[in-house]
Amino acid sequence: MKNGYKITTYEAIESLVKKYKNAGKKIVLTSGSFDMLHIGHCRYLCEAKKFGDILIVGIDSDKKIRKRKGPDRPVVPENERLEMLTYIEDVDHVIIKELNLPKWKLIKLIRPDVLIAIKETYNQEQLEKLAKYCGKVEILERKATTSTSAKIRLVQIGAEKRITKTISNRLIHTMEKILDELKE
Repeated sequence: MKNGYKITTYEAIESLVKKYKNAGKKIVLTSGSFDMLHIGHCRYLCEAKKFGDILIVGIDSDKKIRKRKGPDRPVVPENERLEMLTYIEDVDHVIIKELNLPKWKLIKLIRPDVLIAIKETYNQEQLEKLAKYCGKVEILERKATTSTSAKIRLVQIGAEKRITKTISNRLIHTMEKILDELKE
């Protein structure tokens, strides 16, 4: 993991952002689950970095993801997701967004020059409210044809088909044996 990239407290990120802003750096903020990191995530983060000098990424905690996506998510634990993001060259800092924090706490704390999101993240009313905390909000298109959730569904469907086929074949074989025994 790159030194200094894992920010564990909001106090630490606050002082870091002050230093960057005093140095005239343009701060970009984005956030998400980043579960099962894939090429779309990497492309998205590389695109986000183009809007400024420093890219800060908030990742949703395991509890936050479970609440939104269900008990089987995330697939990858938060500490691993956090570390994986530090290896992406365009990511400067990463911070975990806990479930119990007030809405938009990280955005209000950082007050980024540019907030990056996808169109499903905020509705028009929310975008208007965010304007008082951000220099501007940039909406990016998804950078992959398949989301993590869709990839997980494909794996589940494949597993279900294999299980069903195996059970069906064994059930048929067992039934045939029972019928043969009954004939005797």
